[in-house]
Amino acid sequence: MTPLDDPRRVGDQYTFVALDPETKIVPAYRVGKRDLPTAAAFITDLSKRLANRVQLTSDALSAYLEATERAFGADIDYGQVVKFYEAEPVGRGRYSPPHVVGAERSVIVGKPDPDYISTSLIERQNLTMRMSMRRFTRLTNAFSKKVENLRAAVSLHFAHYNFVRLHRTLRVTPAMEARVCDRLWSLAELVERASP
Repeated sequence: MTPLDDPRRVGDQYTFVALDPETKIVPAYRVGKRDLPTAAAFITDLSKRLANRVQLTSDALSAYLEATERAFGADIDYGQVVKFYEAEPVGRGRYSPPHVVGAERSVIVGKPDPDYISTSLIERQNLTMRMSMRRFTRLTNAFSKKVENLRAAVSLHFAHYNFVRLHRTLRVTPAMEARVCDRLWSLAELVERASP
């Protein structure tokens, strides 16, 4: 990074993703820094896409607390999962993610059902994203050189995931299950709609 580089456009970028556990649709996502402005933009976007009170679960990123308060106020049932990891391995296997040794669930706002305070489904969605886009493979040289390219790739991925790809357990697309559309899109239709 040089002094002339915009710090919001260079370096590590994160993908914030919301997932409806019933329909499996991804109603909102955001690519950006792992900070309050990006978390706030993501949670605000999510809140505008919802018509009723929901239960939300997040990880322990502190920015989610303020972002959720700004976007929802007290009109949400919000819980948080804090995971504890073993020390990172040294030597063989050091590139493997550390193992989870414990997790703590807590109620932040409202009355979330404790049985559903979980990040398991979004973690599975993150695996789907990593397996579907080469730029998200661990230790890859196929990373995006420009944040705009990363955002475009993520947008195409979620459009394909929501409208084109049949979900294995639902046997329809998430958009069909959520009644956002009534038919399967073709890949050609996705490309046509994505073209300027």
